[in-house]
Amino acid sequence: MDSIFTDLDRMRGTARRVALATLVATRGTSPKKEGARMWVDEEGRIVGAVTIGGCVDAKVVEEAERVLAASSPKLLSVALGDEEAFDLGLTCAGTVDVLVQPLDLDRPDDPALVLFERIRAEADAGRSAVAVTRLDGGGPNLVVFEDGSVAGTLGEEALDAQARTRALELIRTGAARTLALGDGAVEAFFEVHGPPPLLAVFGAGQLAQPLVAFGKELGMRVVVVDGRPRYATRERFPQADEVLVGIPSEIAASLRYGTSSIVVLVAHDYKYDIPVLRAVLEHDTAYIGMLGSRKRGKAILEFLADAGIEPAALERIHVPSGLDIGAQSAAEIAFSILAEALAVRAGRRGGPLRERAGGDRQGAEPVPAGGSSPGAP
Repeated sequence: MDSIFTDLDRMRGTARRVALATLVATRGTSPKKEGARMWVDEEGRIVGAVTIGGCVDAKVVEEAERVLAASSPKLLSVALGDEEAFDLGLTCAGTVDVLVQPLDLDRPDDPALVLFERIRAEADAGRSAVAVTRLDGGGPNLVVFEDGSVAGTLGEEALDAQARTRALELIRTGAARTLALGDGAVEAFFEVHGPPPLLAVFGAGQLAQPLVAFGKELGMRVVVVDGRPRYATRERFPQADEVLVGIPSEIAASLRYGTSSIVVLVAHDYKYDIPVLRAVLEHDTAYIGMLGSRKRGKAILEFLADAGIEPAALERIHVPSGLDIGAQSAAEIAFSILAEALAVRAGRRGGPLRERAGGDRQGAEPVPAGGSSPGAP
């Protein structure tokens, strides 16, 4: 379950009113911590697996008392020195913005709680949703669901439409970001909630093992599929969430995919690959990669085209799969494949950061009008 709901349930057992503090932006520092969260109840008790840390903690607790007394949200900006920034895991001095908002746990009709419960229902059903919070008013004011529907409002139709577009993009990466909307005068915090993204690995050979290990390290839900029970075993894949044995194409058709899902075919077998590809192409996944040479890939793509698969769908298949990093070993090849998958999912080319215009740090983006650290896939 998403940690925000675990914390919310814990707070309901001990408090009536709480302040929810969320780190929504960093400026002048490396943006590593957006989405860090703290709960402060009426007696000043702090709850949550994620802490904001150091001097920020004390300022947030102090501000939480005022927010609860006024029943009104507050955007708190805290300037950090180099030492304080380092304690937060940031690389240099700057400013962090923390949104502190009140929640009345005894009121089922509390607007924020209503929207949080809508988000919880989506997560429980295996779908993602994005909470969009105006930083000048608290919230969440708007929820954008995976199917494009929305609940709530930012107060203006134009802002809701723009927020919906950005939220659907962010679902692919699971990012938490503060973005400027409209003409830059309105800033909103976007936070994706839902199940971890799926990594489906078809083929349980040697290459699948590092793919599973890296996928778990990246926080994915990893499923390994193969028709050979000798290969698809728990002993070979102890880290996988599921190891499924059967007809790969039938299993491929039964899996639940999302727009952040990554699919990698490493069986290197025509009779498996082509039916699996046909099944997966029916879904809007973030990435489809297939192990093989250009010659083999060209033959498979031509076969699928002759079978009536549209060119736009075939362009989603990356073969050979992976970035050109000179990979030789199974681990290196798996690393290159997941690196390409992450780049494609984020809408990036996967080149060197030093050659990229508009940003010089991992995760950094050009700052829009409004000044906060944004990010977009």
